[in-house]
Amino acid sequence: MTTPPHTMGAVLDAAAKRYGDRLAVIDGPLRLSHAELAARVAAMRRALIAAGVQAGDRVAVWLPNTVHWLIAALGAQTAGASLVPVNTRYTGHEALDVLYRTGARIVFLPDRFLGTDYLAALRQAAAEPTAPDLRALAVRVPVEAAEQGAGRVPDQGEVTWQQLLGRAEEVSEQTAAARAAEVSPEDVADIIFTSGTTGVPKGAVSTHRQAIAVAAAWAQRAEVADSDVYMIIAPFFHTFGYKAGWLVALLTGATMVPQLTFDVDRVLDQIERERVTVLPGPPTIFTQILAHPGRGQHDLSSLRLAVTGAAMVPVALIERMRSELTFETILTGYGLTEAVVVTLCMPGDDAATVSGTSGCAAADFEIRIAGADGRDARPGEDGEIQLRGPNVMVGYLDDQAATLAAVEPDGWLHTGDIGHLDERGYLTITDRLKDMFTVGGFNVYPAEVENAIMLLDSVADCAVVGEPDERLGEVGLAYIVPRSGREPSEQEVIAHCRGRLANFKVPREVVFVNELPRNAGGKVVKGELRERARGRSPRPATVA
Repeated sequence: MTTPPHTMGAVLDAAAKRYGDRLAVIDGPLRLSHAELAARVAAMRRALIAAGVQAGDRVAVWLPNTVHWLIAALGAQTAGASLVPVNTRYTGHEALDVLYRTGARIVFLPDRFLGTDYLAALRQAAAEPTAPDLRALAVRVPVEAAEQGAGRVPDQGEVTWQQLLGRAEEVSEQTAAARAAEVSPEDVADIIFTSGTTGVPKGAVSTHRQAIAVAAAWAQRAEVADSDVYMIIAPFFHTFGYKAGWLVALLTGATMVPQLTFDVDRVLDQIERERVTVLPGPPTIFTQILAHPGRGQHDLSSLRLAVTGAAMVPVALIERMRSELTFETILTGYGLTEAVVVTLCMPGDDAATVSGTSGCAAADFEIRIAGADGRDARPGEDGEIQLRGPNVMVGYLDDQAATLAAVEPDGWLHTGDIGHLDERGYLTITDRLKDMFTVGGFNVYPAEVENAIMLLDSVADCAVVGEPDERLGEVGLAYIVPRSGREPSEQEVIAHCRGRLANFKVPREVVFVNELPRNAGGKVVKGELRERARGRSPRPATVA
């Protein structure tokens, strides 16, 4: 890939000029070329300026994956505003907090989505006595086809998508183009809030240059090209769906196929119909595709690239993806909101490397493993993963203390993740510092126990947390999703672990569940599982 442009507007313009009439996005029945997408963004930019959006303002997008998301986000960024993606799983209270903390001038949200009226949820939250006011102008977006002709009359403080676009006529193309030209690579492109799996979500601030650089690095390592058709299941509000998703497609000229929600039947249909070549997502997506009884009725031979992560990826799954789903390249990677693309496997890496590591450094990152005494750990020795490079976030929004705690004066970012590097420089994630629990004074990292449990053929998914224990303080509790028709017994799981792990690491109890709670990025929400464990009666004294 040639050197990419350094602002989002420049990326969009370059794609329109280079790829023109080639398809940029397939959103249900709607198909837009790169030139058409750029024209719609230009109209939105004019409309936002007419609505009072100034350079440096914040515009929130609280939408599922649709072309509206792209137009709203790029319209805001090219008008000089910072994009604030909002998690579609947020409650009205959580979304209101983000809008308040960012001072968002406008929020795009669905008319209705999956039966929920998002604006009603916001207003209900804002009506509580101690809640902040809802000051953002709400733009209702017709996400679901049934809502398109609803003919609803907007209330005060809200407009429809079409009403907002109608204001574009108030601003000339020259004025809007001049605004876009004033955007600098070092201006803030986005404020993305952490997943909130620990504590209160924090807003990670990144510039245009940084957003584009990590996307370009991902595209280069994954060898994405203008001939690719990229199905984007990860939500656009998440860095995986945004910077490793639609921004990658814009940079490379690939056609994107966004998904409102993950529905395996629809996914199989679209892979076949649109000849999808690139399919990133967490391992559960691929296990569901492989297990689907109708898979053999679909031609999936176009698939060539999968990028996965966010959970353990068993070697057996990788081998099945290659042999049964025809993937030529399967990569795993590691990133976080504060840095996005940190490591990624290389095309050609073997199944053991893809399964057991998260790849090697990408996007000009340096990686070091800090031991307990602060020194650099040796290859294979666990410690905290620390990062340094040009794409580490600028900082946390309005939180200098948190920024200083996370980023050292010399630029090293504390990730809070535990792992090690091998002699090749490939990173293996052992666990999160916060997920560690202590059994009788011995530290237990759940990922090690989970990896052992996942070796059982009868286990589809699992997560391990600490459970209160009267003598040892905590012991391991394993939540397990069994494979259909092959549920293991609790005794079988514990015996299996005893054969592979030190006694203090072995779970003392197993709970079988239908599914594990996951955030939109595919990560298990360990906090919810720990809450469940704390809600149980303390276990009787345990013999280690």
